[in-house]
Amino acid sequence: MSEVFEGYERQYCEASASLSRKCTAASALDGEKKKQKLSEIQSGVEEAESLIRKMDLEARSLQPSVKAVLLAKLREYKSDLNNVKSELKRISAPNAKQATREELLEAGMADTLAVSTDQRGRLLMTTERLSQSTDRIKESRRTMLETEELGVSILQDLHQQRQSLLHAHTTLHGVDDNIGKSKKILAAMSKRMDRNKWIIGGIITTLALAILIILYFKLIH
Repeated sequence: MSEVFEGYERQYCEASASLSRKCTAASALDGEKKKQKLSEIQSGVEEAESLIRKMDLEARSLQPSVKAVLLAKLREYKSDLNNVKSELKRISAPNAKQATREELLEAGMADTLAVSTDQRGRLLMTTERLSQSTDRIKESRRTMLETEELGVSILQDLHQQRQSLLHAHTTLHGVDDNIGKSKKILAAMSKRMDRNKWIIGGIITTLALAILIILYFKLIH
């Protein structure tokens, strides 16, 4: 529902209620006071017409499903304003005070006024329901934003966990490389030790032979 339309709607309901009160008061006045009151009512009617035009433009700019509902309400507001205009025309006529008494007695004007009051009551109830719907929409929107924030937080946590896993994988890969290098070094050292064993063995054998030769020559001489 359009918040702009609801704002115009509240203003219209307040203006309509004020016009109804002023019409009732003007019916009991005479002379300059009545002219002043009628002038106020006429200004109020023009203001109400302006609000209806604004509501109409706003309603026609919305989606078809919403527009249909608002235009139906707008027809009720236009009917209500026409009633106010008829009442203004009646009390503006000469001898309006006497005519009012006769119409109330002869034509059942009291029933008409009661219907108009009932219509305004329905309009106010509709406005209240729209306000409640707006509050529910705002609450739903707030819940949606909170859910969205929670989802973003979860995605951030998952991203951080993924980064940690990638870092751990990189570290393990480095450890594997170091282990491989260590194995190669140990293998080279083992080969070198084996080679050194053969060299030392050869040296010892050579020394032993030299000693034996020296001892042999000494025994001969």
